[in-house]
Amino acid sequence: MDGEDIFQNAFKHIYVEKELLGNGKADIILSHFPDSRVIVIDHYKDVFNRKRQDFSAQRLARNLILASKKGRLVYDGAPVCQDFGNSHFYYTSCIMNCLYDCEYCYLKGMYPSANLVVFVNIEDIFKEVEELLSKFPVYLCVSYDTDLMALESLTGFVSKWVEFTKSHENLTIEIRTKCGRGDLDIEPCDRVIFAWTISPDPVIKQYEHGTARLSARLEAAAHYLEAGWPVRLCFDPMIYIPGGHENPMPGKNWKQVYSGMLEEVSTAIDMTKVRDFSVGSFRISEAYLKKMRKVMPVSSAVQYPYILDEGYYHYPKKLTEEMESFLTSKILKICPDAKIFRWEET
Repeated sequence: MDGEDIFQNAFKHIYVEKELLGNGKADIILSHFPDSRVIVIDHYKDVFNRKRQDFSAQRLARNLILASKKGRLVYDGAPVCQDFGNSHFYYTSCIMNCLYDCEYCYLKGMYPSANLVVFVNIEDIFKEVEELLSKFPVYLCVSYDTDLMALESLTGFVSKWVEFTKSHENLTIEIRTKCGRGDLDIEPCDRVIFAWTISPDPVIKQYEHGTARLSARLEAAAHYLEAGWPVRLCFDPMIYIPGGHENPMPGKNWKQVYSGMLEEVSTAIDMTKVRDFSVGSFRISEAYLKKMRKVMPVSSAVQYPYILDEGYYHYPKKLTEEMESFLTSKILKICPDAKIFRWEET
């Protein structure tokens, strides 16, 4: 499923900050939704940060908020995220929240609202990145708190980030996605990494609602790889599938599911051409999971009895090592020279 499919029944209400009335970028976005009711507000937080919001209900009928972001715009990389060996690791958010509805997503624990916020002042983010680039090379993740590829037909932010990166030789960006679109018509840049989250289809069906099927993600990744883009495959997060009556996917255990997935990957993609791989099992901050368990009371991915360790929940260390080592060894059998990154606690 791509962004256009989801847009068909999206955003009955669109909130627009007063200062953006007549803003060309805001008007272009509004033109996609001629039947939506436009409501003028003073500040996006007046809507997004309201008390006693029902996240679960909002997921079923999201509203869109168009805003201008103020204050700090670029942030230090989070401890639960992989830095892929980069010393100056940062992330930024042009958009808050995601079109997709992955049950295990930390956004459910981070934000008070399921509504989507698009910050139209992307050039201000560019200026802050340039300030960092004047000091040192920067590795920047631009699609952590949303899926920019899924929203590209609405915002054009992916294209803007690519062009900005091309003109700044000390900048490398990662664009993470679960989208299946492969129609970005831009000349490749070797410092723009397209990174697909790769999950088995049973995991996608059970937990990653609205996202592209595995075959669609692989088809898109293969397209960009063939076109000359650096491609990263992220087997992260791995989701444990228990045996017995607790198994949400009867008849299969996690080893069978992930082995089958990797066979499909190796058939669809020349893995020797992939820039690098990441392997990581589910982990999340204590505060986020506490909120998520209230929002997702029947999700087996959220309600699993994780181990709490120094403020972060994760699978027991023995299981974590077994899962990640299993998949890593499988990748190396197919591609002995693969560069594989695994998240490690610091």
